[in-house]
Amino acid sequence: MINTEKSFNIHDYTEIFLRRIWYIVIPFIVIMAAAALYAFSLPKMYRATTLVLVTPQKVPESFVRPTVTSRIEDRLQSIRQEIMSRTRLEQVISEFKLYTEQAKPLSLEENIEHMRKNILVEIKGKEGYFTISYIGKDPKTVTMVTNKLASLFIEENLKLREQQAQGTSDFLSLELNATRAKLEEQERTVTLFKKQYMAELPEQRDANLKILEQLQLQSLKISDNVKAAQDRKLIIQKQLSDMKVQMASAPPSENSKEERTATTIQSNLSQPLTPKEKVQSLQAQLNGGRIRLNELKSRYTGRHPDIVRAEKYITDLEEKIEEARTYEANENMNVRETPISDSPLVASVQEMESQLVVTELEIRRLKEEDSTIKAKMAQVQARVENTPKREIAMSNLTRDYQNTKETYNSLLTKSQEAQQAENLERRQKGEQFKIVDPARIPEKPMQGMVLKILLFGLLLGMGFGLGMAFLREQMDQSFRDAEDLEATMEFKVLANIPKIQKKAA
Repeated sequence: MINTEKSFNIHDYTEIFLRRIWYIVIPFIVIMAAAALYAFSLPKMYRATTLVLVTPQKVPESFVRPTVTSRIEDRLQSIRQEIMSRTRLEQVISEFKLYTEQAKPLSLEENIEHMRKNILVEIKGKEGYFTISYIGKDPKTVTMVTNKLASLFIEENLKLREQQAQGTSDFLSLELNATRAKLEEQERTVTLFKKQYMAELPEQRDANLKILEQLQLQSLKISDNVKAAQDRKLIIQKQLSDMKVQMASAPPSENSKEERTATTIQSNLSQPLTPKEKVQSLQAQLNGGRIRLNELKSRYTGRHPDIVRAEKYITDLEEKIEEARTYEANENMNVRETPISDSPLVASVQEMESQLVVTELEIRRLKEEDSTIKAKMAQVQARVENTPKREIAMSNLTRDYQNTKETYNSLLTKSQEAQQAENLERRQKGEQFKIVDPARIPEKPMQGMVLKILLFGLLLGMGFGLGMAFLREQMDQSFRDAEDLEATMEFKVLANIPKIQKKAA
């Protein structure tokens, strides 16, 4: 082509097509003939197809929730990879003796790759059903291989679902055991904490406050009793002093007696208590203990520790009084009464001295009891003060324990559900693949390959012919019109002489 910048119209293209018609027709005919010869010379290929239905699980999901929730597309892809593996296809090739009639023997790897190309898996519905197809030369072999592939898909689906269910169950069992061990450890920690700080826990705050209030009331009562006993002691001491003055101012005849009595009294004060005085002292303590026991019983019920101690205290006093009375009876049998006791004044002095001793013992007992109560008050007060600390520590322990317990309960529920799902899969009650339409022996060979080859030859012939025509037109250096001449010779064309065609005579 001389003028490359020339614009073409439909008439120009038509002229070129008619001028180069044989460059288009001859390659097209040759290529189409070769494609037809090749297509019809190929061996006949048969295709068998089986339809597999995806059936839902037989137990409603509201009763048993499945653990295999993957989509059918993803599961089929996974199963397809397993079936298309070298090991599986090698077993199928060996079982059905495939590719043994080929003119040129191929290696095992080439046969496996060829078989992969001949297997087709198509999903026809949304998780409803799918088809498995296989292409081969022998109709019967194709049918058997297709049914074999379908059975492999079904077996692999059951195996895959059971493995997933078992894997889920095993994982949840391990997590459940680990969480159970952690929960038991936290339970032991909480139990030890409660045992160690039993009286300082938040739930004991109100009880401790009530005990503290009761102890304060008891302390106030004992303080009042101590004051009353001290006042009584002062009165007795004053009366005893007045009696001594009275005895000092008595007549001489009686004076000697009273002096001896005074001397005896003085010596008695410096000596240990007599059995009678000891009985009187113990009796006073017993009365006070009984009063104390009645007060405790009015405040507490049951086997309260304070009541138990008070009852033991009274029992011990009763035993001591009994022993003292026995000892006093023995002393009275062996010792005679002195003349000093015959005097009424001396007897009064002795009685008041006994009362003074009893009063002092009572004061001592009350002070000891008050010290004990104050010690208890300090102990209970310390419990109340430590309660906020224990509450914070207990809150942390309880929060961790509750979180672990909730996790354990959740894992327990999931583990039970996973175990049910595993049993469901083992008994083949879950989702399954069911062959609805098994593969049948194809009666006619496939026509699709012949059509594809012919269509490819048609396109190739047309493309090659047009390409030859275009190449020949580009290589042509002839002048076809005035524009070619002007573009080449740079002359201005003034006129064109049309082509003269001879008419028939």
